[in-house]
Amino acid sequence: MVSSKLEKSCSFLVATDKAQVSQNEIRTALESNDEDAKVEAMQKAITAILAGEQFPALFITIVRYVLPSENHMVQKLLLLYLETIEKTDAQGKLLPEMILICQNLRNNLQHPNEYIRGVTLRFLCRIHEEELLEPLVPSVISNLEHRHSYVRKNAVLALAAIYRLPKGELLVPDAPELVERMLQNEQDLSTRRNAFHMLAEHAQDKAVAYLFQQIDRVADWGDILQIAVLDLIRKVCRSNPEQKGKYIKIILALLQSRSTAVMYECAVTLVSLSSAPTAVRAAANCFCQLLVSHSDNNVKLIVLDRLQELKDRHRDVMRELLMDVLRALSAPNLDIRKKTLDIALDLIDARNIDEVVGVLKKEAMKTQSRELEKGAEYRQLLVQAIHTCAVRFPDVAAQVLHLLCDFLSDTNTASALDVIYFIREIIQTNTKLHDTIIERLMDTFPSVRASRVCSCALWIISEYCTRSAEEIASAVEMIKSCLGPLPLFKEREAGEEEEAEATSLPIPIQLAAARPAVLADGSYATQTALPGEAVGGAAGSAAAAAAASNVPNLRALLLGGDYFLGAVIAATLTKLVLRLRELRALPPASINRLTAEVMLLIAGMLRLGESGAAVQAGLHPMDADSRDRMATCLRTLVGGDDGAARVWLEECRSAFAALIADKQQREAAEAKQEKAKSVAQPDELIDFHHLKMRKGLSKVELEDAVASDLARATGLAEAASAASNRLNKIVQLTGFSDPIYAEAYVTVHQYDIVLDVNVINRTGETMQNVSLELATMGDLKLVERPQTYTLASGAQQSIRANIKVSSTETGAIFGNLVYESTGYADRSVVVLNDIHIDIMDYISPASCPDVQFRSMWAEFEWENKVAVNTAITEPLAFLDHIIASTNMRCLTPPSALEGDCGFLAANLYARSVFGEDALVNVSVEKLPDGRLAGYIRIRSKTQGIALSLGDKLILKQKG
Repeated sequence: MVSSKLEKSCSFLVATDKAQVSQNEIRTALESNDEDAKVEAMQKAITAILAGEQFPALFITIVRYVLPSENHMVQKLLLLYLETIEKTDAQGKLLPEMILICQNLRNNLQHPNEYIRGVTLRFLCRIHEEELLEPLVPSVISNLEHRHSYVRKNAVLALAAIYRLPKGELLVPDAPELVERMLQNEQDLSTRRNAFHMLAEHAQDKAVAYLFQQIDRVADWGDILQIAVLDLIRKVCRSNPEQKGKYIKIILALLQSRSTAVMYECAVTLVSLSSAPTAVRAAANCFCQLLVSHSDNNVKLIVLDRLQELKDRHRDVMRELLMDVLRALSAPNLDIRKKTLDIALDLIDARNIDEVVGVLKKEAMKTQSRELEKGAEYRQLLVQAIHTCAVRFPDVAAQVLHLLCDFLSDTNTASALDVIYFIREIIQTNTKLHDTIIERLMDTFPSVRASRVCSCALWIISEYCTRSAEEIASAVEMIKSCLGPLPLFKEREAGEEEEAEATSLPIPIQLAAARPAVLADGSYATQTALPGEAVGGAAGSAAAAAAASNVPNLRALLLGGDYFLGAVIAATLTKLVLRLRELRALPPASINRLTAEVMLLIAGMLRLGESGAAVQAGLHPMDADSRDRMATCLRTLVGGDDGAARVWLEECRSAFAALIADKQQREAAEAKQEKAKSVAQPDELIDFHHLKMRKGLSKVELEDAVASDLARATGLAEAASAASNRLNKIVQLTGFSDPIYAEAYVTVHQYDIVLDVNVINRTGETMQNVSLELATMGDLKLVERPQTYTLASGAQQSIRANIKVSSTETGAIFGNLVYESTGYADRSVVVLNDIHIDIMDYISPASCPDVQFRSMWAEFEWENKVAVNTAITEPLAFLDHIIASTNMRCLTPPSALEGDCGFLAANLYARSVFGEDALVNVSVEKLPDGRLAGYIRIRSKTQGIALSLGDKLILKQKG
């Protein structure tokens, strides 16, 4: 890691996998008269030098045989060669032989061909030796007036590079004046941009004067020059904030530019400089325009990120532009649509809810087209968005109810589930829609083919179908029609021939060429949906498959082995009969007849699950839980226990009502907490902008002045908080007794880490060539090597290092501080403490529906199982400790965690900055001796987050 020689700066790299050639081969090719051979030899020489080879004897050969060449390619390669070789000795003095090339460079700068002049001027931009550049300065200045723009624009770059050197002001003392005079008469866009950028860097007052001199023409300038103007405005406003009012008007004018790059830069600059509503509104309008007009999906995602930031800081202004943001839903990319919906859902209020729901309805209707790419996934996003809108604003539920009910029969089960969960919540919270929902649900139910959707729909019908005996009776008839006629299968009769035995089951599972399906519990089942009577042979199988859609939905699912649905059907029928008894609206004979029919249906389902013929046909036997549930239903229908009837008819709905009430309470508490965030200090200045002096101020300047005052008044607490957080992230790298003391402040951004290392020389001697040498472990990559410094006795220096992050994984940064001191022959090394990058910096609490959590839990393949080993004795206290330690959100509602039963199970969820999901399940119980036992399971799609989070839990769970 510690090299014996300091690394030199390199301005270009050449990748090669070819074997290195010898110096003699290159010399022979260079001495030939073949220009192509010289080109190839020069390329080989440059590649070898960049790879670390040293060809000192080659320089004289190149001076003799390459320097006189008139070939443009050879001359270009000659300049690249001169760029790569060492031009100074160990003491930093210019090598004597470099004088040989100085005259050649001067001749190139006066060459009649503009290409030779231009590439030579570009070469001078990367030369840092003042002795080499000093005799060339007059030639560079003369090229500022060359007839060709290619020469002029490179001459400006070369002059700026020379002026930027430590002794640049001595070499070209009047460089800013020369460039300023040139800029007044220049017509070429690239040359003007380079000249303006040079003035902005080295003579800011001259650049500002030129800008205001040409202020009426700025809107007509080219895009690269306009971007240079924006760079200047940012620098000036950063150093002199009081002047930003007059610059904001320039930015507002540039917002009308035809270049999308200029528009984006204008909007970003405007938001960074001002919080005035007019400025923010103009920037947001610009972002919305880019969102619709630009075709690149990456640009749209970046613009949506900027709109997300605006939404967090200027919510009222963004509400006015909500409909413009929703225009981004026309993009075919699913990520763009999802991000757009996330922004829109945070901005809806009572004034715009009707318009938003109207847009969502139109988009949902478009998803029914088969031509739409990823229509099912997009429909699911829309259903979830409409659900959120209807829960927050119940009055809009009636507008979307009929449309959403059409999606219950959707082939995408996830989308249909979202719809049925929406209906279940709305029917509980919005009693006005009770009759409409039940009527629409009973009309749609026969077309529903997903088992979980059927289960939820049956529960809704059993709980909320209570208004009249006719309604209940029609619900029972609907369920009977969906089950079909009894028996569900034919009993096998003795003496039947083999052909008859082959058709003993109405749905021959063997004949149905269906793939095994994975059920929710992880078991396998064979999916079939064939008609009631089957015939043998291949022809019979084809006919059965063709008529599969004619099988009633509940019958098909039962014959596919879904006995849990059978238990739900039994419970639904039982509740409906009990409600009929409670209403006493029908004669006892009619109620008894209906009870008998329901009991017969339940018995038929029990016989199907216990039938040997069904098992032989490929169905698995009925599970004990479903069998017990159906038996309980039969006992309830036979007996007359009023207590049991009350449990069936009242307790179920009251439990669901409590669940919804708890959810609403949690959402209200979160909203209240968000709203209660302090936005102003108790002793802040109240500024009445109506009383502010308006002389010479435009509306934007006035608003900006007020917004700036407000920011100063409210920003004190934020600054204090930021300062305290900064102190918490400082890592000490060396000891107090080391000759050089270092500490680092670690800033974790989304995709990179910035180390600000503060180094102090604690000795009485000057330290030379102080360099920070770093290495990384894990998915971390050092972007660039920090430069070297010289530290006087007691002096300090801040060194910045950038590290790229590619995944959510715990990593480590380690390294040395290397320096040279007087009186020591070798370099001294101070080993630094390791810096551990915590996974907690990458993940943040997030929320997701329980259905989505279970789906991801079944899908993710990486699992890390951590045994509970803690000194904490209470399960709930242990869960709180885990939540605080892992920066995750508990999805299990607090009401489900109440009580003291000795065990606890909870789900935690977080999302990383890279979009990765982290799922955690905590299952603990309290042992008789008072200790806690159990497991914490972590699941994720990638290995890194599962292992890193597991290591964090092992360290933190002790308590």
